[in-house]
Amino acid sequence: MAAAAATGSGRSTGVRAERPTRIQLRAWQSEAIERFASHRSPDFLAVATPGAGKTTFALAAAVRHLAEHPGQRVVVVAPTQHLKHQWASAAARFRLHLDADWSARDPHLPGDVHGVVTTYQQVATSAAELAALVGGGFVVLDEVHHAGDDRAWGSSVLQAFSGASRRLALSGTPFRSDSSAIPFVDYHLDEARSDFEYGYGDALVDGGVVRPVYFPRINGFMEWTTPDGQVLSATFDDELAREHANQRLRTALSLEGQWLPTVLRQAHERLAQLRADDPAAGGLVIATDQAHAQGIADELRRRGASVVVATSDEDDASERIRRFTDSTDEWIVAVRMVSEGVDIPRLRIAVFATTTTTELFFRQAVGRVVRHTRGRRDQRAFVFLPDDPRLRRHAAAVTESRRHSLRARREAPRAEGEVDAGDDDQLSLFGVIGAVVTDSSTDQSTLGVFGSAPEALEVREPGGVELVLEPPPLPGGGVAGTWQEESVDGEATPAVDPRQQRILLRERNADAVRELVRATGWSHPAVNAELNRMSGIRQISQATVEQLERRLESARRWLRSA
Repeated sequence: MAAAAATGSGRSTGVRAERPTRIQLRAWQSEAIERFASHRSPDFLAVATPGAGKTTFALAAAVRHLAEHPGQRVVVVAPTQHLKHQWASAAARFRLHLDADWSARDPHLPGDVHGVVTTYQQVATSAAELAALVGGGFVVLDEVHHAGDDRAWGSSVLQAFSGASRRLALSGTPFRSDSSAIPFVDYHLDEARSDFEYGYGDALVDGGVVRPVYFPRINGFMEWTTPDGQVLSATFDDELAREHANQRLRTALSLEGQWLPTVLRQAHERLAQLRADDPAAGGLVIATDQAHAQGIADELRRRGASVVVATSDEDDASERIRRFTDSTDEWIVAVRMVSEGVDIPRLRIAVFATTTTTELFFRQAVGRVVRHTRGRRDQRAFVFLPDDPRLRRHAAAVTESRRHSLRARREAPRAEGEVDAGDDDQLSLFGVIGAVVTDSSTDQSTLGVFGSAPEALEVREPGGVELVLEPPPLPGGGVAGTWQEESVDGEATPAVDPRQQRILLRERNADAVRELVRATGWSHPAVNAELNRMSGIRQISQATVEQLERRLESARRWLRSA
């Protein structure tokens, strides 16, 4: 159906595009979709390495499900606010319209919106409203291990989504349970059992999916005072009890010593080498807290680097990440913002400067630099590490996958999880005396966990199959399409998806209401109520794009006669 109502002076919307969407799937995505479609249980856990394309797989599965079950809603649960908007933008390319600004205060959705994107934190406060929204529908639980971060989150996820007909859980890393199991995940001997798994080694074998990652491991000599007044010193080669190992790592990462500034210098030099061939290449430092992040940023700026800081304590952190993604700035320093899910393909360097040593967190951090970019022969990425034994084991597992995959292309073991090294000491009684690098070479001969030189890789794009998806049916009937505006001279502007169009039309409706208030002397509530009556809208927040266009045209007719 065409929609030709005016939406602004001199501009009009084009027609709905109802052609099928053609998606080029990687081989693993195609296989996973078929396995998901034939899976008898309502629950399906897919584990795929960061950078492999979990989002595309999940959205394609959702669109196919809606084609077979018209009228159902979709809910995607993401770990962070920033990722909500990434999911909504990705869904729009499938003509799947998800509201990333949904709130339980106004839980009803317009008839031309397929569903919502929310966060685990929001689920904890809006479980009942989400249960009503998605009853019998389709749920995507992104990085599902977050449902186990807080017992209340797990119970809320269970309450909100038990009534869904299908639940697709995603993770970038295999994970274990801790004190409580994660809802909708099948466990065997306390370990989550996936229904489909596509690992880092698999992706390297396929080619064109992920980069090979190398780990410069930096030793050092650290000296510190313990909370009980002892003066201790050790290198990363010394065997220590867990408490003292945590203190050693914290000492190395402190900016009061010379270990971390030296590592930052080495990482910055490596980034400069990469940028000679790849001018947009960027680096990430994962810091411990906000003060630590600011100190690291200052250290990098003293070396002439352009630096963005994004911490979870800042309201505009997501916008800072977006600006960095689209820029050529050299470094982003982050705290609990870029550890998983955030897609910044130009990242080639990471510095692991946090005291969190779990395998899950480590693999999430490494995942920030593995995303393959087209057209470059040198795809290597580097993660600079303290030579802490726990991190050494995690890096060894990744490196072994890399080596096995490269051997397979030419003709994984997993380490035990570790606890957070951070907060069990009395910080006020802990003191850094000094920390220096004792093994700081970053020549290629020392890169990699066991001293191997980076391998030369051929440039290959992944194979796959084309998937043709019909536009997903809307809950209110009909099908969704893309929109395109045209200027007065007939030159088309870039396509605007219905979510963006709805925002634009609401703004133009608000402008028209202000003009009518001035022209008629009526109050804002009175004008809004009359326009809603004229266009058959109960609430503007529940209005479809077509209804908003009709309301705007009613306002213009009223203005012409006022």
